[in-house]
Amino acid sequence: MTAIETGAASSGGASVIGTLSPSRAGDFMTCPLLYRFRVIDRIPERPSPAAVRGTLVHAVLERLFDIPAAERTPAAALELLGPEWERLLAEEPELADLFDGADVEAARVEWLAEARAMVERYFVLEDPRRLEPANRELYVETVLESGLQLRGYIDRLDVAPTGEVRVVDYKTGKAPRADFEARALFQMKFYALVLWRLHGTVPRLLQLMYLGNGEVLRYSPDEADLRATERKVDALWQAIRRAMDSGEWRPRKSRLCDWCDHQQRCPSFGGEPPPLPVVGGGTGTPRDEVSPRDPRDDV
Repeated sequence: MTAIETGAASSGGASVIGTLSPSRAGDFMTCPLLYRFRVIDRIPERPSPAAVRGTLVHAVLERLFDIPAAERTPAAALELLGPEWERLLAEEPELADLFDGADVEAARVEWLAEARAMVERYFVLEDPRRLEPANRELYVETVLESGLQLRGYIDRLDVAPTGEVRVVDYKTGKAPRADFEARALFQMKFYALVLWRLHGTVPRLLQLMYLGNGEVLRYSPDEADLRATERKVDALWQAIRRAMDSGEWRPRKSRLCDWCDHQQRCPSFGGEPPPLPVVGGGTGTPRDEVSPRDPRDDV
């Protein structure tokens, strides 16, 4: 199999007007004020145990394919959990304080047991001994005709001998209800759009693997899907620009507010946002930077 090359497609000479990743696009769709807190204000957030567990499970599944195919067993994958957790702790020592409450050790043991269960559940969904991914943690970016730059990291890319491409994403949460599937697929269509604009070929299959309950969501996109996705991300960027120009970043209350770190500064909960920062001579210029692993993408 041939690895997919990264790079940026030509935008026909148009200058880049902004940058968007699936995570930040999702933030704005969830709540414009959340987008502002994360992209404009850059307010630090405490990592949640669920998000960090997602990062750990992703790391194990990525390293699993470094092992010779015949040795990719559940036992081998579980043996990677300890070393990968130690590596994460070395890179981010603050994760040592991930757990609080009366019995920290019990919480840590339960958390690790849930991570083990997710790794074991992965083997129910597919047999890694029969796979040789073309790419893992693949960084991709392209520039649309509008000048909007799209970029992000794809968990796994499989390329068949016939050249057909499958985009795979691991989720450590549970599969969404049917009425939320379109939102779940948005991230995958985003990646498919980038790959299409880069290489001119629509991926054959988008596959979301939910390790929280062992379900798989599959979707075969076509060019009409990806054109619609392109229109959607362009419209999202225009909405972000309007919020930047007006300075109005309105909160959108939902069930997700229960897990938000920003309730104390959110008007929906009686708080007040901080003054908008001044960046580069203007107010609230977005800088959508992409890290190899955004924990919020994992759950």
